[in-house]
Amino acid sequence: MESLPLFHRLRGQTVLLVGEGDAADAKRRLIEDAGGVVMAEATAATRLAFVAIDDRDTAAAVATRLKARGLLVNVVDQPALCDFTVPAIVDRSPVLVAIGTGGASASLSKALKERLERLLPGGLGTLATAILAARDAVAAVHRTVPARRAFWSRLLADGAALDPLRDSADAPAAIAAALSAVAADPADSISEIPLPASAEDLTLRQLRLLAQADLVVHPADCPADVLALVRRDAARITGAAPPAGARGHVVILI
Repeated sequence: MESLPLFHRLRGQTVLLVGEGDAADAKRRLIEDAGGVVMAEATAATRLAFVAIDDRDTAAAVATRLKARGLLVNVVDQPALCDFTVPAIVDRSPVLVAIGTGGASASLSKALKERLERLLPGGLGTLATAILAARDAVAAVHRTVPARRAFWSRLLADGAALDPLRDSADAPAAIAAALSAVAADPADSISEIPLPASAEDLTLRQLRLLAQADLVVHPADCPADVLALVRRDAARITGAAPPAGARGHVVILI
């Protein structure tokens, strides 16, 4: 990755906006939609700044001055001067999908956003809220993190009751039905995947196993693009076998 994507909570926070015109107005709307307070002057609490000035030299000078004060700065149409870039956003609050190109092409981000707007159901935010509301009930039945992860993976799978690419008529009822049908945590599992030459050689099933794994055991020469597909918070061990007592979904690349 060339940048680390983050979601920054702006509600009630001051954000500096320098400039006037259409670009500045667009940044103002963005800040206010996220609950931020637009300021023409930075306060001691201000951490973010947007510079929307047409003259490139003036914009660069302002950005340099603001960075020297410790602010993170976004300069419109000058990605090389940006500490952070603003993605195209698909808003299904509380679900947000952000599409960034590192400043390479706003048009590409916009095209991807338009496709995703058509693909993602309007009720996706309602689904997320239902999942949040059910967390305690699910934790009471599935007492370990791997078990809870497996429960949600089954419900959110392609074609399942909570498939996120389909509108769910009654997500709370679907979650309750799934909980009542399960009496205990699912058993731990171990899956083996032949070591591929590259990620392109993985099957869909193998990709799904890597995405759901709690622990991945791999040889030292495992291709980097294969390990990049492993769930980020999964444990990883270089070797040929998992340690004694390993729990959850274990995947061994052999």
